[in-house]
Amino acid sequence: MNNNKKRPNPIDIHVGSRIRLRRNMLGISQEKLGESLGITFQQVQKYEKGTNRVGASRLQAIASILNAPISFFFDGAPGETGTATGMAEESATYVADFLNSSEGVQLNRAFVKITDPKVRRRVLDLVKALAADAAVE
Repeated sequence: MNNNKKRPNPIDIHVGSRIRLRRNMLGISQEKLGESLGITFQQVQKYEKGTNRVGASRLQAIASILNAPISFFFDGAPGETGTATGMAEESATYVADFLNSSEGVQLNRAFVKITDPKVRRRVLDLVKALAADAAVE
């Protein structure tokens, strides 16, 4: 008998991380998502970690609550064939990691509230300048 704990499937981990990403982008708590689905926040945590697999009907409900197409949860999934390979795949992972961070979520929420395109451009220029200064130090 094999005593090794079963490891989550990489696709389940990816789908869970995309659920967490979308939930954070919208500012919805695990508790609120769980309530909307009729499950506990602990179950939401297990989905987001990939510990528990999300069934098709549950994923459809999550997509509806989070106002995202089902395909959103599979974008950039491991082993996905398509245009994202090599450096593009690495870049997508970097962006997803940033958007899953607390700072990334906060920055994204604040930035999308800026409606003036000129102000948005100035904020982007400021961030680029700060990044260039940080690289020199």
